[in-house]
Amino acid sequence: LTMAFLRTAIACRSAIKPTISRRLLSSAPPPRPPPAKGPVPPKGTKTQGAGTGTASDAAVHEFTRTRGPVTWPALGLVAVAAASAVGYYRIERERRLEQAMGKIVSTGKPAIGGPWSLVDLDGNLVTNKNFEGKWLLLYFGFARCPDICPSEMVKMGKVMDTLAKEYPELAKQIQPLFVSVDPARDSLKALKEYAKDFHPSYVFLTGSPVQVQQMAKKYRVYVSKADETEDGDYLVDHSIVVYFHDDTGDLADCFTQSMRPTDVVEKIIERMTFEPE
Repeated sequence: LTMAFLRTAIACRSAIKPTISRRLLSSAPPPRPPPAKGPVPPKGTKTQGAGTGTASDAAVHEFTRTRGPVTWPALGLVAVAAASAVGYYRIERERRLEQAMGKIVSTGKPAIGGPWSLVDLDGNLVTNKNFEGKWLLLYFGFARCPDICPSEMVKMGKVMDTLAKEYPELAKQIQPLFVSVDPARDSLKALKEYAKDFHPSYVFLTGSPVQVQQMAKKYRVYVSKADETEDGDYLVDHSIVVYFHDDTGDLADCFTQSMRPTDVVEKIIERMTFEPE
């Protein structure tokens, strides 16, 4: 009986095990389908909808590499703006100087000018008293000036020619003067050669360094050496103004570099024909 029971139990166990295995397999979840195959996006590419890729960064880098942070047109605009600002500053400075001089003349005697003594091309001592009764066009310069002094001298020559033609009586009352601010090199001989290139009505004056410095100080003329070389050659920076004195020795007006000959003629006529009420 015992042996029969054991055989029955073994037979039942063998029958139950396949059944349980089949039930467990039938209840397991279905296997996941394999991922779909397709083109793999390049590394670093930002996909739409998720993530924080680097596509925008790459675009910015490419724009900067091809265009650069500063372009030539931008530099050109900066240069034009800078040049315009410098030109405006110079014109505005001269305009204010002219306005200030006009106000000073109309309200009282300006603190510019005064007695002086120099030497003419014949070596004679000349003072401001030698020109009493004359209207003076006074300019400070030097014979080795490469461009500005000759330009201003020629401009005053055109002014004198225009006045002689249209207002001869006024022209006879005017005396142009050139005062050297470089007495160390502007000898009488050098000035005589220099005078040949300009209007014949000019009177050229020089003097000792002390005489020239004293006169320049009275007229508030800026004078300074510039660009001195090893062999001693140099230029001279100086104020570019033509002082216009009336026949009593008082300063009537001043003419800056930006003024045209016609502008100067108009101012001279206005000053010389002015009659106070």
